[in-house]
Amino acid sequence: MASSFSFDIVSDFDRQELVNAVDQTVRDIKSRYDLKGTKTTVELGPEAITINTDSEFTLDAVITILQTKAAKRNLSLKIFDYGPIDPAAGGRVTQAIQLRRGLTAELAKDISKLIRTEFKKVQPSIQGDAVRVVAKSKDDLQGVIQRLKEEDYPAALQFVNYR
Repeated sequence: MASSFSFDIVSDFDRQELVNAVDQTVRDIKSRYDLKGTKTTVELGPEAITINTDSEFTLDAVITILQTKAAKRNLSLKIFDYGPIDPAAGGRVTQAIQLRRGLTAELAKDISKLIRTEFKKVQPSIQGDAVRVVAKSKDDLQGVIQRLKEEDYPAALQFVNYR
């Protein structure tokens, strides 16, 4: 039996589920009566989703559809970082939605500090864009996970590599 147990706290998303959500959004746009003639495009790049449409009203409708499809596929809405709405050629509007992946250094420090102050028998350590948590008891690790789920962080947290 291992003398200590650990898990990693990361912020990531399933890329294939995001691809499926964007595809469903595009299909929905083509079939909706209020969006049919707008020539709206939704493009998924490696780091961002770009939406190009007629007006801010249709942009809001497309974003609502995208959020609904993402939520149905168990993707957190915290992965979307909405950029400014930019005017495009022909009176159209464009918005880039950056995709958040990984914990920022500041967020990792906040999580480590919370764990250190509330759980004395647990050792957190920052490793790149993840936080590894080590303890001698699985119960202590379960307590850390429950406590972190109570907090509302600006990133979607996942708990992986539980050993």
